[in-house]
Amino acid sequence: MAGVVVVALVAIGGYLWQQRSAASSAGSYRTATVERGDIRVSISATGSLGAISTVDVGSQISGLVTEVLADFNDTVTKGQVIARIDPSTFNAQIAQGNAAIHAARAGLATAQASLRNAEADYRRKAALGATRLVSASDVDVARAARDQARAQVDSAQAQITQQTASTRTSQLNLERTVIRSPVNGVVLTRTVEPGQTVAASLQAPVLFQIAEDLSKMEIVLAIDEADIGQVKTGQPVSFGVDAFPDRQFRGVVQQVRLSATNTNNVITYPVVVAVDNVDQVLLPGMTANAEIEVSRRDDVLRVPNAALRYKPAEADPAAASAPAQRGGSPVDELPRIAAGLQLDAAQQAAFDTALQAMRERAAARTAAPVAAPAGPSMFGGPPRGGNANRSAGNSGAMRQRMQERFNQQFAGFRDTLSESQRARWNSELTSLLAARRAPLYKLVDGKPTPVSVRVGVSDGSWTEVSGEVVAGDQVVIGSGRPAE
Repeated sequence: MAGVVVVALVAIGGYLWQQRSAASSAGSYRTATVERGDIRVSISATGSLGAISTVDVGSQISGLVTEVLADFNDTVTKGQVIARIDPSTFNAQIAQGNAAIHAARAGLATAQASLRNAEADYRRKAALGATRLVSASDVDVARAARDQARAQVDSAQAQITQQTASTRTSQLNLERTVIRSPVNGVVLTRTVEPGQTVAASLQAPVLFQIAEDLSKMEIVLAIDEADIGQVKTGQPVSFGVDAFPDRQFRGVVQQVRLSATNTNNVITYPVVVAVDNVDQVLLPGMTANAEIEVSRRDDVLRVPNAALRYKPAEADPAAASAPAQRGGSPVDELPRIAAGLQLDAAQQAAFDTALQAMRERAAARTAAPVAAPAGPSMFGGPPRGGNANRSAGNSGAMRQRMQERFNQQFAGFRDTLSESQRARWNSELTSLLAARRAPLYKLVDGKPTPVSVRVGVSDGSWTEVSGEVVAGDQVVIGSGRPAE
């Protein structure tokens, strides 16, 4: 009886020791849970708010400013008088021009009278010359006098035209003494005062600056060359201004300009963001701290970035003893992408046919006993020869070949898609094939088990993953019991 009790106590003690060891092993790792969620990738930049169209109103003439009829922040309409310049000089020029026109018209009348007399004299002498009653030289003199009279008439008419044009110029300058708003808008700046002399000899001085429409504004952001490749027209933008620290405003990328700026060997590109300012709270010149949303992944598997940075210690036998599991094939991710396209029955049938053909092709390639070149398999396998450096060097070429094969295999399916569906399919497929692989350690029975996962986008805190992990898995993010 005593022996049975001893055996029972030893068994219970061994069981308790085993459970304690397992709990101690599990407690020696800090873990996080694989979960589903959204990942938003953004680029931060700073720029200044400004009106979409700002017009500089100047003066084409020189003179003394007699009236200023618009002030800062005034709302003006197109054609409204906003300033006047003393017109006295131009009134005098117009009066002088009118007098010159009258004198030219009198000269024309005199020339026309002389022409009529010369023509009559020529006709008489030409008739007499035909009967040999006057000499031929007298007829020639009369003809020359007629031609000279005609030339004098033409000259008098030209003088009238010249004086009329000169007077018209003075009249235009007189009209320019009245400065009018060229657009509907708001006066931003005013640089002129009554009594000030405007000199427009070399260039037109700016008297007013008018913003055409402040309900629509824009931000010009300076984006670094390392990030400009991710910025596309139509991407959403959120930004804040110091005047309203608790409020976020929205905009959209309107233009990515090609004019690069080099500042201390730092290359940036201007990106124009369109902003609605219906309530007129945003003012020109405000500094905007903006974030451009370049990528967004909704309802994807994600892990903390610390899980991808974790490396087990060489002395950790639990982590070193388990072989790495292979991640899933990119083909396995295609149904998820297709599900997000909301396919109809015909499109789904075309997709299923193409997917089945690709899987059969993958199975045939796996079964074929042929020597394979170095580099990763397009269906998710590890390198089949060569060294790691060679594989890394060929990764770009492999992705290109994989892209071409996917496009060829799913060409018929792509033809059934609408334009928006095709754009999303291309974007998702490019992201899938460009994803890199990284090791991740799952905690299985208290031991870290390495698996290979495909790594997607990251927002700095979370990273999208896919492969041999599911929501709820515990992944190792560090060694040692967390501090209490």
